[in-house]
Amino acid sequence: MILLLFCLGTPSFAVAQVTDGQKNGPLKIIVLGDSLSAGYKLPREAAFTSQLETALKAEGYDVAVPNTGVSGETTTGGLSRLDWLLADKPSLMIVELGANDGLRGIDPARTRENLDRILMRLKEAGIPAVLAGMMAPRNLGQEYGRVFDAIYPELAEKHDVPLYPFFLDGVAMDPKLNQEDGMHPTAEGVAVIVTRILPTITQALDRIKAGTP
Repeated sequence: MILLLFCLGTPSFAVAQVTDGQKNGPLKIIVLGDSLSAGYKLPREAAFTSQLETALKAEGYDVAVPNTGVSGETTTGGLSRLDWLLADKPSLMIVELGANDGLRGIDPARTRENLDRILMRLKEAGIPAVLAGMMAPRNLGQEYGRVFDAIYPELAEKHDVPLYPFFLDGVAMDPKLNQEDGMHPTAEGVAVIVTRILPTITQALDRIKAGTP
């Protein structure tokens, strides 16, 4: 299961080195994420990664967006498989993790540490990132929510990466755009997500292609 709510902000960007393979072939976008990006109970073509790839190609971008999301993924799990994903030589990584940490009541300090290490590892590898923030379930208490929610804007500022404002903007709490569990978007809901996140991703890709910070 994943949590519906995300917390977001204004993008900035860090310098990344583009390899010859990235210049000469499709820009590979890897999503380090959970069931939102994995397309829980959706056909393959309706998953976030597939719809994002289709939308970017329609905008004229030569990209490949494989489905690398794992349902139930936590920040600990994402960190543990990061090197495996980096071996695929991504041009850009979208970090969409933490919802399951909050859902399980994991100590926010551990979530922060894991995301911090993920973003640091990406910076060391010269891989630009887009960070999708999360909000803690409100039934865990005001203090837990305050500490957890602050993780994402603070780490985005620390590592100078774009923070997408709200991953489920226009979708959360809308029964017409969510499956029966009320947490996972339908194919139509994913389409809304892709439409709204697209400017952030295209901005990141334009900076990668231009080699600008």
